[in-house]
This record gives sequence, C-alpha cells and structure tokens, in this order.
Amino acid sequence: MRLTTFTDYALRALVYLATNDKRRVTKQDIADAYGISLHHVAKIAQRLAQNGYVEARRGREGGLRLAMDPSEISLGCVVRDFEEFGLVECFRGEENQCPIAPTCGLIPILGEAVEAFCSVLDRKTLADIVSGPRKAAEYRRHFLVE
Repeated sequence: MRLTTFTDYALRALVYLATNDKRRVTKQDIADAYGISLHHVAKIAQRLAQNGYVEARRGREGGLRLAMDPSEISLGCVVRDFEEFGLVECFRGEENQCPIAPTCGLIPILGEAVEAFCSVLDRKTLADIVSGPRKAAEYRRHFLVE
C-alpha cells in the first residue's frame, strides 16, 4: 500500500503546524520547509481547513494554525479524509469494468486489509509524532523555527 503524495504532504503540514503552535504560519512557510510547491500547500491547507483540522485566517494577521490539540487529531481520520482507497479497479465504483467483480473473493479481503491499515492509524494521533520536548526541539531545529 502506498499513500498519495497529497496525503503525505497533508501529514507533513500538520507536523509543521504542531511544532509551530505558538504562532500562525503561512502556506509559504510550509512550502519552504519541505520544498513543496505553494500551489500544493494551498490545496492541502484548504482541505485541512474544510475538515476542521486547521484554522485559516486571511489578511495581515493571517495564516494557519491547528484548530485542535494534536492529541485530538487521529492519523486514521486524516488519511481517510485525504486518500481514495482505490487499490484495485473494483474499489473505484462506477469506473469498475472488471467482469468478475460481482463474484470476486478478493474485494472483501482487500477491504479488510485497508481497514486493518486504518485501524492502526486510528490508534495514533498527531501528538504521537511530535510530542515530547526532545522531539519538538528536533523538529524546530530542522525547520529553523524559534
């Protein structure tokens, strides 16, 4: 299984926001920190805000910040909100042209595998990634944030 780049960048953006919780950050800050295009970060920030993970404010005092504590942000929820788990054709709804889909035994097995993957992520939060003074300090040093 492989997460899309979009989901990867969303998780990275959340990590950046969690390690910069004392200030609002700009989309450009996140783009610069990871070497990601500003356009991608803008789309990610919009989706994060729509799903309630991020508070976005425009204007001179604007920027992004987490809308909730990192311990309340389930990695499983984030991944489900950003991923389309179309592992094989039969998972893709109306696009499915597979002639054996109605009787295929692979569909429930792969569905169970995806659910197991997400189940592990459901037990982890953003805080698990960034918590602890040492981890936070290491992230800040990496991002050159004071």
